[in-house]
Amino acid sequence: MATISGDLSVRDVEYVRHGDRAMMLRFFRPDGPGPFPLVVVLHPGGWAHGDLGQCQKQGEAWAAVGFAVASLDFRQGGDMYPSSLVDINYAIRWLKARAPEFDIDPDRVALSGFSSGGHLAMLAAMRPFDARYTALPVEGADVDATVKCVAAAWPVINPLSRYRHTKNHLSGDAAVRWHEAAPEDYHRPQGIVDNHHLYWADEDEMAEGSPLLALERGETMAMPPALWVQGEGDIVHCYSDPDTDGDETEPERFARRYRDADGDIEILYVDYETKMGPPSFEPMAGFFRKHLE
Repeated sequence: MATISGDLSVRDVEYVRHGDRAMMLRFFRPDGPGPFPLVVVLHPGGWAHGDLGQCQKQGEAWAAVGFAVASLDFRQGGDMYPSSLVDINYAIRWLKARAPEFDIDPDRVALSGFSSGGHLAMLAAMRPFDARYTALPVEGADVDATVKCVAAAWPVINPLSRYRHTKNHLSGDAAVRWHEAAPEDYHRPQGIVDNHHLYWADEDEMAEGSPLLALERGETMAMPPALWVQGEGDIVHCYSDPDTDGDETEPERFARRYRDADGDIEILYVDYETKMGPPSFEPMAGFFRKHLE
């Protein structure tokens, strides 16, 4: 794909290959002189579905206000954790190493993601030097995968609690309430559980790959400024962990732990029905502007 529309150019580029499988990124370049700050954005899909095309609206919206944007494909589903993180970490370093080619500033890079992509964005931002995630070298380049900030939209911040929370809604009155609150087919409880089984080896791995539980374990992690955008009334992403007491939601719990670890984070609640549009994209752009310009 290579298009030019108004003040925006878009092209698809292969950034890494696994055997005969090419991993692509879609690069949105604003009009005008660079180097541009870069936002890397990760698509949703329960770690099992979706592709870079799901972030087309975000790429266009953010490029329109002056950011270069790279929407990534990455391994998922049966490739299992941590394959996605390996690709994401590599893509950030690969783009930084090719900053002149893409007319971007390697010192002004942000990371973003939606739903499961939000989980991956937060985990990649907090573990830029994890030896598992840095397994693919970028030849001839001395770069790292650190980012200046991270914006996650309704992230699955705790895969383990989301798995158990969802299992509690598989049948009976609980399933009816779930379907009323989250009517989309891809948010059906059994489908969510199946995605977890496909991507995660077991519950221990879900816990290991949870940014929230990593903070509660006391891991030393990078703590870039963070924004959490959350749709109101979203039972799929905003709930109380069934294994804890009290009414604290997972967004509230994560924000408290992030701040306890000296991180700066804001939670922004937006309308659920219109969340995949300007109500989310515009404040995220403002957040990027604050930390990248």
